Amino acid sequence: MEWPDQLFDCSEKRKAVMELNAILNLLADGEFHSGAELGEVLGVSRTAVWKHLQKLEPLGLPLTSVKGKGYCIEGGLELLEANRITDAMNSAARGLIGELDIQSVTDSTNEQALAKGRSGYICLAEQQTAGKGRRGRQWVSPFGKNIYLSATWGFEGGVAALEGLSLAVGVAIVTALERCGLGGVQLKWPNDVLWQQRKLAGILLEMSGDVDGYCQVVVGIGLNVSMPAQAGGAIDQAWVDVESIAREQGHAPVSRNQLVSMMLSELLPMLQNFQQQGFAAYRERWESLDAYRDRPVVLSTASNRVSGLALGVSETGALRVSVEGREQLFNGGEVSLRREGSS
Repeated sequence: MEWPDQLFDCSEKRKAVMELNAILNLLADGEFHSGAELGEVLGVSRTAVWKHLQKLEPLGLPLTSVKGKGYCIEGGLELLEANRITDAMNSAARGLIGELDIQSVTDSTNEQALAKGRSGYICLAEQQTAGKGRRGRQWVSPFGKNIYLSATWGFEGGVAALEGLSLAVGVAIVTALERCGLGGVQLKWPNDVLWQQRKLAGILLEMSGDVDGYCQVVVGIGLNVSMPAQAGGAIDQAWVDVESIAREQGHAPVSRNQLVSMMLSELLPMLQNFQQQGFAAYRERWESLDAYRDRPVVLSTASNRVSGLALGVSETGALRVSVEGREQLFNGGEVSLRREGSS
């Protein structure tokens, strides 16, 4: 379990993790707790409690102190819990979990999963200090507000067996969100989940092993659930979160633990079956969710920019674009909508 270096010396990390988790578990209910109660939980005097509470500051948690009442985390905090997650999963998916590792703070769930390198390993974190987006971007990862999830799976056949996998992951995410009552979610080729053209989630695949033989793939997913406005200010594109969608659609707030359960229930069976089925089994569903289908787009690659009409995807997940009346296939690049009147 990783914590920001400024919190404490590495030699004290194990003890500090236990203490900080104890504080979080007590204050997560959003109620006031006295210094005496916190001191009893931590095994320290009342005068030493404040020193421990200061460790919450680097996590960005809004701590309130009221004389005579004690301390609270404004609005409370829903922490991820392994039992709540697995109990709500379907039995088929539950049986595919090799290890469910929930960390408070880590550098990157993808890095943790790459280091483990075994099928069925699932890493979740309350916060990432070096969360990864595509093309070297950083994934904004405030504490206890969103979902940062990485799953490792083994495949025979190397890179060729993985064609279209990120698109199938997108289908699994949308299906999970629909099961939680959220409608209107769409997909953008090749790695984004959108709602009303704003980014809701992103997918990052990383591979290790033999490019032509057996390989391990880490499926990283970042899902905005309740993004604080201050943290969201660091995002360089239009974004949205589950909380906002649920509110607009008249639903009660959706539990992060429920969301993880639904996501794993869809994701793990898909990963198990993808080796045999390939993307072709998910293509029709993906195209029904395509946010850019039949719309003018610009595709930017490392060496070129292409304008055309988005036609959907091929059976291997390549993007189909009509360029000056001729269909072309693209396996990489960034897609954006072309403004009306632009060339």
